[in-house]
Amino acid sequence: MITATNLSKVYNGNKVLDIEHLEIPSGQNFGLVGNNGAGKTTFFSLLLDLIQPTSGNIFNNEITVSESEDWKPFTSSFIDESFLIGYLTPEEYFYFIGELRNRNKADIDAFLTQFEDLFNGEIIGRKKYLRDLSKGNQKKVGIVAALIGDPEVVILDEPFANLDPTTQFRLKKLLKDLSQTTGTTVLISSHDLIHVTEVCERIVVLDKGVIVRDIETSEATLNELEEYFSAEIAES
Repeated sequence: MITATNLSKVYNGNKVLDIEHLEIPSGQNFGLVGNNGAGKTTFFSLLLDLIQPTSGNIFNNEITVSESEDWKPFTSSFIDESFLIGYLTPEEYFYFIGELRNRNKADIDAFLTQFEDLFNGEIIGRKKYLRDLSKGNQKKVGIVAALIGDPEVVILDEPFANLDPTTQFRLKKLLKDLSQTTGTTVLISSHDLIHVTEVCERIVVLDKGVIVRDIETSEATLNELEEYFSAEIAES
C-alpha cells in the first residue's frame, strides 16, 4: 500500500530522514516509534505531501505522493490541532469534513452515533468552538474526523497523548477493530511503547532518521523496545 524508496530529507545540511526502503502492506496496523528528532513527523509530513523530499519517493497505492493528488480521496490523517478549524463547533467541523468526503449531514449524524462512548457527552451538543475544547477533546474530534468517508489509509501522530486512561482504552479498541473489520491501513506514531505494541502488528524504530528496528509485534516486543531505549540511556 505504502512504499518509500531512497527517501531522504535534509534541513540546513542536516539529514533528518534517510530511508532506503520501507513497505507497509494494505490493512496493516503500523507503528512508528523513536525519540524526539528521530524523523517520525518528517516521514508523516512527506507521506502527506506537506513537505518535499530531498531525494527519493514515497508511494501511496502506487501513486507518487509528491507528483499527484490522486491519493487524497482515500487517505486521511490527524497530526495535530492545526488540522482543526478553531472557529467551528465540532458538529460544523464534522459536516465540513463530510462534504469533502461526499457525505451529507444525515450520513455524518449516523456515523457519529458509534462514538458516543468516546465523546463521553463532552463533544456533541455543547455549543463550544473547537478552540475552546480541551486538548484531549480536540484530539477526539480530529481522530474521529479522520475516519469519515471510509478512508483506506489513516495516519495518526501521537493519538494517545492528552487522552485520559478510559479514552485511551476505547481508542485502542477502535483502532484495532478498524483494521480487522475494514482492512484500513493505520499508521501510528507514538512515544508510548505500551499503547503502540497493543495496537500495532508491526513497529519500526527510527533513530536520527534511519530505521534501526523493524519488528513484527509479539509478546516479547515491549521488552525488546524497552531494552533498546534503556540501552541508549546507558550509552549516553
